[in-house]
Amino acid sequence: MSNEPVNEPEEGVPDGFVIAKWRGGFGNQVGPIYQRFSDDGTWARGFLVGARHTNGFDNCHGGMLMAFADMAFGSAVTYEMHRFWVTVRLVTDFVSGANLGEFVQGNAVVTGHTDDFVSVRGAIWVGGNRPDGPDSRAVMTGTGLFKVLGERPGTSPLLDMRRS
Repeated sequence: MSNEPVNEPEEGVPDGFVIAKWRGGFGNQVGPIYQRFSDDGTWARGFLVGARHTNGFDNCHGGMLMAFADMAFGSAVTYEMHRFWVTVRLVTDFVSGANLGEFVQGNAVVTGHTDDFVSVRGAIWVGGNRPDGPDSRAVMTGTGLFKVLGERPGTSPLLDMRRS
């Protein structure tokens, strides 16, 4: 597998999702990872379950779901605070599986901030644009604790959207 990012969306990716640009490393290895910012100020990360993500039952491997939860939950710190972060703790519950060919989405909200630590609550799901939507099926829920680092360069697309 190459460390080169994929530039074109895969077939089966819902409208509104664009490929997230990674600087290199793990996100490029397991991706492409997608992102969507909605007019209502919400966002989601996503990926299409391919054969490289599956276990022996053609379901998304739990390790991939955990890695994706880390990326999706930590993105709340990126988008809400425009800061770099590292994961301190990630606690998840598997609710159901994600099948080969399904598009998995995830997001989170900041629930607290003390000194350099931010806590979040997140969800991973398939179907629909929201984890609680009528066409959605929960795959995972969880919480995370992230240590915030320096300010990110540029601007946050979510914060920019909310300011307009």
